[in-house]
Amino acid sequence: MPDFKTIALIGRYHSPEVAAALAAMGEFLRRRGREVLVETETAASSRISGFPVASYEEIGARADLAVVQGGDGSMLNAARHLAPHGVPLVGVNQGRLGFMTDIASGSMLDAMAQILAGRHGIEERTMLAAEVHRAGTMVFSTLALNDVVVNKGAVGRLIEFLVHIDGEFVYDLRADGLIVATPTGSTAYALSSAGPILHPSVPGFALVPICPHTLSNRPIILSDRAVIEIMPKRSIDARLHFDGQLQRDLQEGERVVLRRSEHTVSFVHPPGYSYYAMLREKLHWSEIL
Repeated sequence: MPDFKTIALIGRYHSPEVAAALAAMGEFLRRRGREVLVETETAASSRISGFPVASYEEIGARADLAVVQGGDGSMLNAARHLAPHGVPLVGVNQGRLGFMTDIASGSMLDAMAQILAGRHGIEERTMLAAEVHRAGTMVFSTLALNDVVVNKGAVGRLIEFLVHIDGEFVYDLRADGLIVATPTGSTAYALSSAGPILHPSVPGFALVPICPHTLSNRPIILSDRAVIEIMPKRSIDARLHFDGQLQRDLQEGERVVLRRSEHTVSFVHPPGYSYYAMLREKLHWSEIL
């Protein structure tokens, strides 16, 4: 098991509760002989002091673990920054659903004590590498842990685009948009669009149309070795979203190319973590009505 000697603290909410939790976690880790770093924006928003402040680049170079206080959005943001550096993440839920932040805030110190003692599991999650090409040149690239979404911008009508997989034409889709989701993202926007839930170990991606004009156009599961290309059919108001956070307007003649990233994200889970138990809790399965 890895020895987490240098630990970064990350949190995005301007909240007294999150600030207090970050400070408590920092002091807890310092008492156990760990070096603690606080991410730059986290330090500014929480105003906690007494710990070195570090950029994501510095965290990537120095940290053995990042503790993310917040919700899934905070984890997604941290994952995109730290995946290229191989820094594992552990999430403390200060948000709402928290599919990726599986430690409850009230038990975070007990859970962290067990993690520091080596009683934890590590799970790798697949990421998407997204590129935008224009006239044979790549003009934009980024990573996504949950999903990449092509959808309509400000227009109040369907958009139309062509979808190819491994160079083969699949369909001419008229819809509000298309979600390409990783297994991690299958419980996010894709789920609300009637997409399937993929276990994190499944080596696949889900293509989920958003309100397709042809009702028989259903979600499909692809190998995560497939290369997916999406291109608007004509000059339309189309927009790209990455993990529901970053966005970019698509220009005429551009195409989106998606494939499995060479980078993965490692989630550190405390003892007793169960993916199925998480689904039962978050999706309210097995409730007695």
